[in-house]
Amino acid sequence: MRVLLFGGTAEGRELAFWMRGEGIDALTCVASEYGGELLPEGVPAHVGRLEAPHMEALMREGFTHVVDATHPYANVVTETIAAASAAAGLPRLRLVRDGDVDGDWLPADSPAQEAELLASLPGNVLLTTGSKDLDAFAGLRERCWPRVLPSLASLGRCLELGYPARQIICMQGPFTKEMNLALLRQCHIETLVTKATGAAGGFWEKVAAAKEAGCRLVVIGRPVHESGLSLEEVKAQLKRWEAEE
Repeated sequence: MRVLLFGGTAEGRELAFWMRGEGIDALTCVASEYGGELLPEGVPAHVGRLEAPHMEALMREGFTHVVDATHPYANVVTETIAAASAAAGLPRLRLVRDGDVDGDWLPADSPAQEAELLASLPGNVLLTTGSKDLDAFAGLRERCWPRVLPSLASLGRCLELGYPARQIICMQGPFTKEMNLALLRQCHIETLVTKATGAAGGFWEKVAAAKEAGCRLVVIGRPVHESGLSLEEVKAQLKRWEAEE
C-alpha cells in the first residue's frame, strides 16, 4: 500500500505523523513552503500547488490509495482530488471535520456577504478567515485587523490590498480562548469574523472569547455540506487496507 495524502491541515499533519509511525508508505502534499515546514520531521512531502493533470499524473506514480485531508473550505481542491482519483482508478477517503453548527452569531454565506454585513456594523473588526478572502473586506481595511499565517505570502497579500501594517497580525493557530480574548481587548475589537472551521480549527475558542469580550461574532458557513470520515475512522480504514495487502 502506498498512500498519497493531501492536507496542510492539523488533521493532515497528525495523519502523516501517524502513518510514518505505523510504517505506512505515504507522501504528503502541501500547497506552500510554509505548509511543508509545519509537517512533522521526517515526513516525505510534495510542496507546491497541483493542477488537475499534474495531480492525476502524481497519483499514477505507484500510489494505491488517496486521502483528502484538505481544509473544509477548500471545496474546489476537494473536487479536483475526487476527479483525479477517479480518473486514476484509486480509492479515496475524505477526512471531514465536525460540520456546520447553529449558534448565537450572525451567519453569512460568503466573504462578500459578510463584508456587506460588516459595512453596516460599527467598530473594529478582527478577520480570522485567512489571506485568500481579504479582497472581500478591502473596502473596510482601515478598521480591520487581519490575522493571517506568518508567511511572506500572507503578509504580502495584506500589504498589497492596503491593510495598515500596524493592524496586520501574523500568527500560527489554532489559538486558545485566552489568546483570542487578549487580541480582542488589545485591539478594541467589536466584531470577530471567522469560518465554521470546527474544533480542529479553534472555532469554539473564538466563540468563547467573543462571548466573554462582549463582541459580535460573524460566521461564514461552509461552502458545501460534505460526507466523509473522522480522523480516527480514516486511520481505521487505512489499517484495514494495510491488512488486506
